[in-house]
Amino acid sequence: MKINSLSEHIKKLVIVFIGAILNAFAMNYFLKPANVYASGFTGISQLLSKIITQFTPLNVSTGLLLFLLNIPVAILGWKKIGKMFTLYSFISVVFMSLLLEIIPIQQSSNDILLYSIFGGVISAAGVGITLKFGASTGGLDIIAMVLSRMKDKPVGNYFFILNAGIIITAGAVYGWDKALYTLLSLYASTRVIDAIHTRFQKLTAMIVTKKSDELKKAIHGKLVRGITMIPVKGAFSNEERQMLMIVITRYELYDLEHIIKEVDPQAFTNIVQTTAIFGFFRKD
Repeated sequence: MKINSLSEHIKKLVIVFIGAILNAFAMNYFLKPANVYASGFTGISQLLSKIITQFTPLNVSTGLLLFLLNIPVAILGWKKIGKMFTLYSFISVVFMSLLLEIIPIQQSSNDILLYSIFGGVISAAGVGITLKFGASTGGLDIIAMVLSRMKDKPVGNYFFILNAGIIITAGAVYGWDKALYTLLSLYASTRVIDAIHTRFQKLTAMIVTKKSDELKKAIHGKLVRGITMIPVKGAFSNEERQMLMIVITRYELYDLEHIIKEVDPQAFTNIVQTTAIFGFFRKD
């Protein structure tokens, strides 16, 4: 099966839709009723919707604001990151914006602590599976990726700054108890995303394979990354093999996994966090 086959696109769309359902369900059944705010652009949309509704005669929904905020981000991602990644990310935003309008909002919550944790966990499950299959939920992911490429700094810095702004604004306007519950929800989200996918910006893949030439050609056909080839020998089998070492961004992990499974399902692959890189690393 080719990577860009119709069935692969359908599979991605289904995963993106499931991720959007989980995110919208977490928002309307847990976070909104508890007045707890999500992370990233979803949290900004949620906070802006409440402020506009409360302090102006307008009534703008979270779903509509989420869609509008992501339009310029999608244009930026299309130009700076990649067309397919941005397309699937924007489709995820469209799904979630529609679902936020369709799924009814739970009217009350008796246990804010429980709602904060469950909302964060369910939302993170949606984000995690979307990232795992080569897309994102848009917004902050795309902005952080562009800024990280320009500045070559960890994306975690940008996530922290924006989410800290959401927490401080929520605390200043609606009370610091809401800010603390939001912080708890964000912590739960981060832990779940770490478990499902990864929040590390750069990763190193070490692939031990018998099909080094085919695998190298397939990787270069999909990813513009340098590969270091190292001769290795199995301690038990004494078989001669090659190890391919490649540094990628977390957004390329899905494509790399798919290539390895297609070319050499028997390859042994170790993915590790890359803390820093010295020397040339392609950023665009």
